Amino acid sequence: MKFDISEKLAMVNVIDSVIVADGKVHKGEINALSLLMKIIDFDSNFLVQARTIDTDQSVKILKGMSQDKKNNLAQILKDVAISDGFIHEKEIDFMHHIFSEIRIIK
Repeated sequence: MKFDISEKLAMVNVIDSVIVADGKVHKGEINALSLLMKIIDFDSNFLVQARTIDTDQSVKILKGMSQDKKNNLAQILKDVAISDGFIHEKEIDFMHHIFSEIRIIK
């Protein structure tokens, strides 16, 4: 699935937020992020840039995506959250917040 530059920035921002939500970056999460770099087509410089925008800006961008893109993002976030072998409560809370804000239909 193709994402435009602003969608990628917003997605990488929330993906990064899930990774750091529990206060610890696990090896599985790093591996998942490395895989996503290839799939979504971004690099470490892009990640640094994505960290400069806040979650509210990301949510505004993500709200404008198609439902298919939102569903794709939801799966990516779930995959990243479980990539370390468990889903922390803070990761769940953050994902629920994002899903609610961008109106992901399940």
